[in-house]
Amino acid sequence: MRRPYRPNQMSLRIVRAWGVVSGVALTLLVVWVFAPVAGQSPGVLTRDTAVPMRDGVVLRADVWRPAADGRFPTLVYRTPYGKTGTTDSAIVTKAVARGYAVVVQDVRGRYASDGRFVAYQQEGADGYDTVEWAAAQPWSNGKVGTFGLSYPGAVQWLAAVQSPPHLVAMVPAMTFASPTHFWYAGGVWDGSWLYWTWRNIAPDLRRRAGLAGETTVREAAASWPTAGVAAQTFLPRLDLPAFKGVADWYYEWMRHGPYDPWWEWAELAGKYGRVSAAVLNISGWHDEMYGPIGAVTNFTELVRSRGGDVRRARTQVVVGPWTHGSDWADPRVGARDMGAASVVDYDELVLRWMDRWMKDAANGVDGEPPVRTFVMGANEWRTGAAWPPEAERRPLYLSGRAIAGRVAGALAWEPPAAASVSTFVSDGARPVRDPHDGDFGGLDFRALSTVDGAVTFETPPLTEDLDVVGPIEASIHVSVEAKDTDLWLKVLDVAPDGTAWNVMSAGLDVVRASYRNRRAARELLQPGEIYRIDFPTLMTGNRFAKGHRVRIALMASFAPNMSWNLHTGGLEFDSKATARARVTVHGGGAGPSRLVLPVVRRPN
Repeated sequence: MRRPYRPNQMSLRIVRAWGVVSGVALTLLVVWVFAPVAGQSPGVLTRDTAVPMRDGVVLRADVWRPAADGRFPTLVYRTPYGKTGTTDSAIVTKAVARGYAVVVQDVRGRYASDGRFVAYQQEGADGYDTVEWAAAQPWSNGKVGTFGLSYPGAVQWLAAVQSPPHLVAMVPAMTFASPTHFWYAGGVWDGSWLYWTWRNIAPDLRRRAGLAGETTVREAAASWPTAGVAAQTFLPRLDLPAFKGVADWYYEWMRHGPYDPWWEWAELAGKYGRVSAAVLNISGWHDEMYGPIGAVTNFTELVRSRGGDVRRARTQVVVGPWTHGSDWADPRVGARDMGAASVVDYDELVLRWMDRWMKDAANGVDGEPPVRTFVMGANEWRTGAAWPPEAERRPLYLSGRAIAGRVAGALAWEPPAAASVSTFVSDGARPVRDPHDGDFGGLDFRALSTVDGAVTFETPPLTEDLDVVGPIEASIHVSVEAKDTDLWLKVLDVAPDGTAWNVMSAGLDVVRASYRNRRAARELLQPGEIYRIDFPTLMTGNRFAKGHRVRIALMASFAPNMSWNLHTGGLEFDSKATARARVTVHGGGAGPSRLVLPVVRRPN
């Protein structure tokens, strides 16, 4: 779920975290970006500097530069959330003190900038123009780097694939690689775009246009628990009145399915060869679903496009245990303690990357492992040269009969001799709800074992630690007494006390059956026929400790922040009719349902 953006509410703390590379200790530095540093004035600030775009529209930026005369490497940060909160932030203050000029810009149609805001679609051209404008200024040495998280991360990629000549380095954090896991997940519409637009975007659009309704973030926050929550269940979704005439692009998104060629403007696949900048990718296992898959995809595709030699590819990836925009100075992520190693200095990570590639500093960045991933449960970092890491693929087979909400089936290490079926009923009018709606991070999902609309399968207590790092393969065979369904596969780490920790972002673990083959045209189900549903985006870094159990929960919905299936064959965008669907999960037999865990060796 997309959280409200709070750029000035993060604390700042520096902690050292240690990883291991072939037995050699490695210092990894990271903490949150936007904590202001009081009483420091590192240079000269010019507010609301006009930045003309190619079509004549003027965007405005606050520009910091060192007090001394000269030409400086220049960092660009572009945001739809209001530049004011970032202009005096800790990372900007540190960057200026370090000898950088910093441009903090409101994107088109937001706050101080002119023009009409159309989310994401204008950021490629506008980002290109801003980078090239910055490089041409008398206080710039012509080398430009970009940084930022979430939307400010996405704008970097949309500009970078336009090939601005002066873009030298970038640090896109917690952002996407493809619209198929950004606006949608597994073919399911990401309903949290409603929350994002309601809280972060629509108020200022109404203010600028003189429209009725909430015009401040505070007003939008106050209306969300009533009007906003009601909007989450509004059908058909295209008839929702909330953003009509305010954010028409929101409805345009819903008119295009996940694999519609219309999304090509936002697709990075096939475009990595256009990017010449050095790129540091950052995400977390509890980020929005697009974050971890975006980070590892962007890393691997850059390496591929640059000849395959990771040491010469000028790209790295860091995936921690964090949530989207959370306080990275806190080792507690949700309700789960990730240990002191999880707390790292984000500012320093970004600026060291910039120092290496924009100043040619011999600071050791080149020698650091290209891949750094955090293993939850072990609470330690693993490092290597490739994603995914080398692993033993261990299959777990669904076995025995699970009774929805009452009795778990088995996850067995050997294929079951006999076929089995387990059934649950999904109601399109009453979807299974996320028991932690509004909370994020490592959370206890034991309640899913008692939900009538879900079946669970689990191993016996493990006899050894299993460090699972990388993509998890899963193929589930189902038959459905309906034309369509969604299928969620929640992977849980169950402790001896019954706590069932989630181990990945919600949305990496769902597939809409009618999009099971990832084609533009939907392929509806024939009731009663058995289909194999593959889950291509499951991934984690987690130690399932000795005495713990691996559990999966299968269900057809996980409301309200992801949309859900109506079970009629119609789509929620233009229909409000719903039906009940009986979903049968098939184990054993000729096509066994299973998942395959990537188990990595523990470091010496």
